[in-house]
Amino acid sequence: MASDFGVWAMREAGRNEYTVGRNEYEKRGAFIVTQYLLRCGAHLSQCGISRDAARHVATKANNWGRIVFDVFTILDFLKMRYNRSLYSGLVVAIVMCIVAGCQQPDRINSRPPSGEPAAPKAQRITRFDIEWSDYKVDTVDIPHNTALSVFLAEQGVPAAKLNLLPSGLRDVFPVRSIRAGRPTYLFRAQDSSLAYWVYSHTPSVYLKIDLQGDSLHATLDTLATTHTVRLLHATIESSLWNAMVQAGAKPEVALVLSDIFAWTVDFFALGKGDQFYAVYEQESLDSVPIGIGTIFTARYISDRKDTVAAYRFEQNGIYSYWDARGNSLRRAFLKAPLKFSRISSHFSYARMHPILHTVRAHTGVDYAAPAGTPVMALGDGTVIERGYKGGGGNTVKIRHNSVYTTAYLHLKGYAKGIAPGVRVTQGQVIGYVGSTGMATGPHLDFRVWMNGKPVNPLTLKSPSVEPIGSENREAFQREVQRQDSLLASYGRE
Repeated sequence: MASDFGVWAMREAGRNEYTVGRNEYEKRGAFIVTQYLLRCGAHLSQCGISRDAARHVATKANNWGRIVFDVFTILDFLKMRYNRSLYSGLVVAIVMCIVAGCQQPDRINSRPPSGEPAAPKAQRITRFDIEWSDYKVDTVDIPHNTALSVFLAEQGVPAAKLNLLPSGLRDVFPVRSIRAGRPTYLFRAQDSSLAYWVYSHTPSVYLKIDLQGDSLHATLDTLATTHTVRLLHATIESSLWNAMVQAGAKPEVALVLSDIFAWTVDFFALGKGDQFYAVYEQESLDSVPIGIGTIFTARYISDRKDTVAAYRFEQNGIYSYWDARGNSLRRAFLKAPLKFSRISSHFSYARMHPILHTVRAHTGVDYAAPAGTPVMALGDGTVIERGYKGGGGNTVKIRHNSVYTTAYLHLKGYAKGIAPGVRVTQGQVIGYVGSTGMATGPHLDFRVWMNGKPVNPLTLKSPSVEPIGSENREAFQREVQRQDSLLASYGRE
């Protein structure tokens, strides 16, 4: 058995004599392992062991000479006495053991002298300009109906420091703006005292109160975020919101687009197959999207024929959106006084009343929406009525000019400050969807009068505001060309 192994080893080594001693075999352990690994390459690949891994084993085989000699002597005997499949299987099994054995010393050497497993290195985290490894950090939400002073007192902050809160926050952050349910971070020192309290106002804006020492120091700061320009291409299947999700964009993009196209696109009449394109800025924190930045340019395409383009341009110090001819996308009136609902009843002079079960005129449009949905003023104007109006429930009525008046019925409640004589602006929240009065469920009954006569809100024609001035025409056309190129460069066909 030994002689047969010696014959093989010498043949592999390119020698003609067979008198080499056992020590010489041991010296050639690395060479023998290498040759066997390469011979068994097919078997090794099936087991997931690459040739590079085999060569790595061979480089460490100098310490395995005696073992190699004995192992392969046995293998050579099995090869002669039994079938080749058994031999090959054993080779693969033994080589895998050798691979594990060659890696073991590295793991052993990595342990401390005591023999105990090395403790994992603590991950160093620095956020809010605080080294987290220096403190015990807890994340706690402020409970509802709990004052900040009460909350901090429960965390062990002494009364002397709590008395400094009003003056410490006066010029930094209003206490009333702190909302329950937002995450807060408690940084405790080694003695368990509260060193810092951090309130996450938004994903990137935070309030930090330094409670160390005898004083109290509050700062309002912003975490570093990244901004990436992205292309949105959304195709309507059911709703704009769902289209955003399917396109891989944050659903909040839908809200921004609805603001841009609020005066020119009827979002209650979106059809299957309608498309939205937009080049926009995605804000991220630690690679996690947290918000939507600027929308540089956008397109709405209906049936691939009717296209509404939105170009962002600054005029008179204000950025707004314009069409290719320089007309503002903003109109005197919004298309609708609320967002993302459905029309449950149309304008009609002969509608079956759902409660009275009689045919009577319904000179408005009903928008079904969840209770509490904000209702916005259709345009600039003055509140002339606010109160309970019988079957109409809580109602707000606004006179926009000498021609147009609008009314908003069945409200759950009114926005703060809404009262007769108050001036409101287009898009300002004036109330909230409800079901007061004669209503079968939460909805908004929206009505429009033109020169004292009711008109269908869905067919109302609204003039645009001031177009691009002649002094800005040349600059605007250059911007149109640039934004068209920008959209094309991001892959829009």
